[in-house]
Amino acid sequence: MNKKQLIKQINTKKSFLCIGLDVDLEKIPQHLLKLDDPIFEFNKQIIDATHHLAVAYKPNIAFYEAYGIKGWQALQKTIKYLNDNYPEIFTIADAKRGDIGNTSTRYAKAFFEDLNFDSVTVAPYMGSDSVEPFLAFKDKFTILLTLTSNAGGLDFQVLKDENGLTLYEKVLKQSRSWKNSDQLMYVVGATRPEYFQKIRKIVPHHFLLVPGIGAQGGDLQGVCKYGMNDDIGLLINSSRGIIYASKGTDFANKAMESALKLQQEMEIILK
Repeated sequence: MNKKQLIKQINTKKSFLCIGLDVDLEKIPQHLLKLDDPIFEFNKQIIDATHHLAVAYKPNIAFYEAYGIKGWQALQKTIKYLNDNYPEIFTIADAKRGDIGNTSTRYAKAFFEDLNFDSVTVAPYMGSDSVEPFLAFKDKFTILLTLTSNAGGLDFQVLKDENGLTLYEKVLKQSRSWKNSDQLMYVVGATRPEYFQKIRKIVPHHFLLVPGIGAQGGDLQGVCKYGMNDDIGLLINSSRGIIYASKGTDFANKAMESALKLQQEMEIILK
């Protein structure tokens, strides 16, 4: 998927919603645990119920790795199901990888070639040679962790150098000089709306992946006010607030209702 296709999908669905598929077997409806692959079945029903409202899905890889080979197989089945049945959907491997040279290339191959994700989240703090191997893959996006929504993100990301430049600003500025930097997106937490104006001055045309709406208390209106650009430029992620809207047999329908509320807010904003 390229940027134009993503923008077209946003305009068609009147939505820039990304749904996080963070599957915890202790939280999913208990009747699914009787099945051979409860993780995949949960994902499948969520996707079928919400695909018309979302432009992206983001499995958090840790929630699959935690269950060993069965979790990884469920992840493989989930991404194949998305690619086969809803090819217009933008897929994000929330893996937070990042290492030097050949190691990064292998990480990129795992998510871009073997699993065929459209994008992957990457930690930037080992520098250009840890990120450019991801950027070498054509029509794939690398999403840099920049200013995260967790409280501990402020421990380092807003520290200033002798010139008053914060660490997250240095990441944004430096990354623009990397090879194929037009294939970058950036993670910016919804709980930091006051920073979006400054971020947009540095990366006016790139997409921002914005977690923290919903359960973490992020403000959609505030994010859109300062974070939107001419191409919308935002993917707003919600995970728990949608996928765990119900623990009953109606979980997929309740997830759809929660997604619909966000999509309708987005449609009003887009107008």
